[in-house]
Amino acid sequence: MSALPAPHGLDARGFIAREGSLTRVPDAFRPVVAAASERLAEAFGARLDSAYLYGSIPRGTARVGRSDLDLLLALHEEPDDADREAARALGEALDAAFPQIDGVGTLLYSRARLLSELERYDLGWFVSCLCTPLLGEDLAAHLPRYRPDALLARETNGDLALLLPRWRERIAAAADTEEARRPLVRFMSRHLVRTGFTLVMPRWNGWTSDLAAMAEVFGAYYPRRAAQMRSAARYGHEPCGNGVILRSYVDDLGPWLAAEYTRVHGTKAPRPD
Repeated sequence: MSALPAPHGLDARGFIAREGSLTRVPDAFRPVVAAASERLAEAFGARLDSAYLYGSIPRGTARVGRSDLDLLLALHEEPDDADREAARALGEALDAAFPQIDGVGTLLYSRARLLSELERYDLGWFVSCLCTPLLGEDLAAHLPRYRPDALLARETNGDLALLLPRWRERIAAAADTEEARRPLVRFMSRHLVRTGFTLVMPRWNGWTSDLAAMAEVFGAYYPRRAAQMRSAARYGHEPCGNGVILRSYVDDLGPWLAAEYTRVHGTKAPRPD
């Protein structure tokens, strides 16, 4: 394990440190963030409890013209079709107005769900550690501190076996074009790398959101799968629309990873949806 990166991403007490900050937003993306903040308040008004940035922009690693804007919205009530349409329209408008970004992704949840006991070690952890407050109250004040332990590993990514049939359906339903498959390659690549990383996270005892670093940490513990994970990390940054890659994910790497995850950490607590 000589090439294993040193663990990091923790504070002095061993808790996962919040990784993003508005002060880390690159200058090129500051107008995007300002516009998102203003338009979110206009679009959701009193329905909005709080809003967050996550991903490469608040981490300070975004690439102009390549990175997307990732938002998480906490609503006072469960999101409905009108809320989802408002989020879609806002995302399209921001994407059209700012060439710095390559798309907008918005997650919608109720405040109650984000703070629920069931989501304490999944969505709650996500808000507390991976999301940067943008508007409203920071729900992290109502959540515990988190360590990179087996409980967190199980509850964040212990559901890959349930996801794989849905992935196969999405692949089958996609148009037979490079353009249609490229977003699937990007999404599935990132998901598999993050799952591979959290599989070994408790042993490494650290946190990172860097895909390349995640792949290297995983590969130190599973050298026979290291090359596959490094490739997935590359495709997570620079996706192509190759159907062979997608099939390898759902026929080989994905099933193996799901089985190993269950063996090591168990299965994520069932969700109603």
